[in-house]
Amino acid sequence: MDTGASRIRLIAGLGNPGGDYERTRHNVGFMVADRLATALRLDWQHSARWGATWAKGDVILVKPATYMNRSGKPLSAVAQFYKIAAEEILVVLDDLALSLGRLRLRPDGSSGGHNGLESILIHFGTDAIPRLRVGIGAAPSEGAVDHVLGRFFEEEKPLLEETIKRAVVAAQCVIENGVLAAMNIFNKAPES
Repeated sequence: MDTGASRIRLIAGLGNPGGDYERTRHNVGFMVADRLATALRLDWQHSARWGATWAKGDVILVKPATYMNRSGKPLSAVAQFYKIAAEEILVVLDDLALSLGRLRLRPDGSSGGHNGLESILIHFGTDAIPRLRVGIGAAPSEGAVDHVLGRFFEEEKPLLEETIKRAVVAAQCVIENGVLAAMNIFNKAPES
């Protein structure tokens, strides 16, 4: 474990609920969470009280059932119930500033303009929340909203699959070894 670092007890994948948003770039956090649940052999349950879908094992997985920009409320409800501190949470989210295939782990920092992460930082009152950013590729100059709410192109799907697999391994590394150790491995560009 990282010296002086908190153990990760909850992993939140961010996305938008509903079939219209399924498999869109903005939902890559949900895709990673789903794949992580499979790897950890956890089953999803829905909680209307929390406004989230969740799975519990050695770590708790959460997918807020609200729209992206309201992710903080359900995540903070789950964290309060289980008495999980902000630094014990890993948020998995999309990042259009990173090329598809790139991952970036950080122990803290600003939202970088991501509305879901911004909501979480506001609800927890701190920017000391670890995050795993998953690159979805840059948007055209005039179409950021359409880009993040759009689906991946057919030719991107093999790299997307590899990226999701790598993000799951990164999340497992964070669970086992801490954020700083995982940063040293996964913040490098993947080998071609």
